[in-house]
Amino acid sequence: MTIACSVYIVTLNCASWLDALLRSVEDFAQVVIVDSGSTDATYEIAGRFANVSIQHQDWLGYAAQKAKALSLCQQPWALNLDGDESLSAELRDEIQAVIAADQIDGLNTPIRDSFMGKIASAYTKQNAKVRFFRRIKGSYDTRVEAHEMVNVDGIVCPARGVIYHYGLTSVSVKVDKNNQYSSLKALEKSKKGKSASLAKLVMIMPLTFFKSYFLRRDFLNGRRGFIGSMINAFYAFLKEAKLYEYTLNKSKEIIRKQD
Repeated sequence: MTIACSVYIVTLNCASWLDALLRSVEDFAQVVIVDSGSTDATYEIAGRFANVSIQHQDWLGYAAQKAKALSLCQQPWALNLDGDESLSAELRDEIQAVIAADQIDGLNTPIRDSFMGKIASAYTKQNAKVRFFRRIKGSYDTRVEAHEMVNVDGIVCPARGVIYHYGLTSVSVKVDKNNQYSSLKALEKSKKGKSASLAKLVMIMPLTFFKSYFLRRDFLNGRRGFIGSMINAFYAFLKEAKLYEYTLNKSKEIIRKQD
């Protein structure tokens, strides 16, 4: 049975995961891919699936790129997946049930990461995001630089099913992404007039490690969990350190203008 829902995906060289992703949403009425310049087999793989359309869009930023993809959706419901993710069978069935019941406007869905080749324990507390929603109720704040999320004007309930995320294939990939995202988040905070604090610079790493490793139960993932928690802690520190750097640069610019 065809699911009356549009799936929208933004991609850049995601061929390693794209076939599995598109197979997980073969039952959906529409799949829209907005690609920002892939040089791998992304277009070839997309062409194998009858419900998939793909088009190029120069990179607009994380939130704006997803807003563009959402604007191409035609079904009454929408589901966002990244190019290195796939939909679990449990979540697919849950989405069908929500559409049939027509009582709520979205699902807050756990994202279960794979890190260094292994999916996290089911007992690790995963980050959750609204990825499935009634299309006319969802929108993006395009001012957000990174970790964009859809804002839903309606009733959102927690999902039981999960989305699997496979892109964190190595320590290097995770560190590189965190370096990029920390710059974007620091810039976003700087634009809002926020400045770094000494207390956060000192305390953010140990507090984030404690939250990741113990409270979110990443210790259940063995050495991978320890390594991942250490990287998460350094990411939190980088955001604060780069915010401090932006503050210094602003001060220097003000002094130059005064001179």
